[in-house]
Amino acid sequence: MTIIVTGAAGFIGSNLIQALNQRNETEIIAVDDLTAGDKFRNLVDSEIADYLDKDDFLDRFRRGQFGKVQAVLHQGACSSTVESDGRFMMDNNYRFSRELLEVAQSQQVPFLYASSAAVYGADQDFREQRDCERPLNVYGYSKFLFDQHVRRQLPTARSQIVGLRYFNVYGPHEQHKGAMASVALHCFNQYQAHGKVSLFGSYGGYPSGGHLRDFVAVDDVVKVNMFFLDRPQLSGIFNVGSGRAQPFNDVALAVINRLRKHQDQPPLSLEMALLEGILEYGEFPDHLRGKYQCYTCADLERLRAAGYKAATLTVEQGVGLYCDWLQGIQNPSPATPFRQATAA
Repeated sequence: MTIIVTGAAGFIGSNLIQALNQRNETEIIAVDDLTAGDKFRNLVDSEIADYLDKDDFLDRFRRGQFGKVQAVLHQGACSSTVESDGRFMMDNNYRFSRELLEVAQSQQVPFLYASSAAVYGADQDFREQRDCERPLNVYGYSKFLFDQHVRRQLPTARSQIVGLRYFNVYGPHEQHKGAMASVALHCFNQYQAHGKVSLFGSYGGYPSGGHLRDFVAVDDVVKVNMFFLDRPQLSGIFNVGSGRAQPFNDVALAVINRLRKHQDQPPLSLEMALLEGILEYGEFPDHLRGKYQCYTCADLERLRAAGYKAATLTVEQGVGLYCDWLQGIQNPSPATPFRQATAA
């Protein structure tokens, strides 16, 4: 049967397609907007049945042109947390998602979609419930509003609906994201270009490089998606993170020390990296003040209660392996799942 993946040429969507290919699933309809044409590179090593532009897809799905559909993995969205065009954001992230869910429900097709930890805003309690949700930007609000719509649909849903609140995801196939790419990729690129890494300075009561985030490897995100894909009886909204809050300094050091290892150089402590000027801090950006999550940490209780028991990669493990992937040292082929490198 056909599986539909929206945002297919994007970061998480392309990783999902590769995971499906590893299961010998190739009847995949890849849906995306390739106006930014370089994203096609994320699909070069994947097997799909067809590609459709986002603007053509929905009407064809509504008319039942794809036959029996096994599931929709809806990853397509504008993911820029600094996008100020609220009208565009709501149309792209909220309205389109509502229409797609309506079609999926009418055909009784399981619907797994990407939500975001941005719905929590500055809250310090990251549980999947309304009183913890206070988004700081219109991106977070667009995700929050669709989650609210899903909550209203769940009691009478005709098929599976799963919302996955991704925390700070990093890993292969995010190069096209530019400024919205992970801290890990920015640190890697800075070190490769300049031999040093720069992080945000102090803000919001947190020291320089000390803002805490739940950094989660894209491979762990993919595993959670596959878990729910295999269990169509499960529905709900779930956090997807590592369950750990680690400082940006940990990410920078994981990159620095992995690349130093590649150069046969000894690892550095945070103090030594600062002393040698390999790690430095810049002013916290004015445009992020009041819109920035200084702390995130996924509460995984609901995910664990649903039966997902797999351990998640730490920053030191996952970022180190990601650096290997970026340099082609381990897992040089994009067709090979990132997880296989973790067992090496």
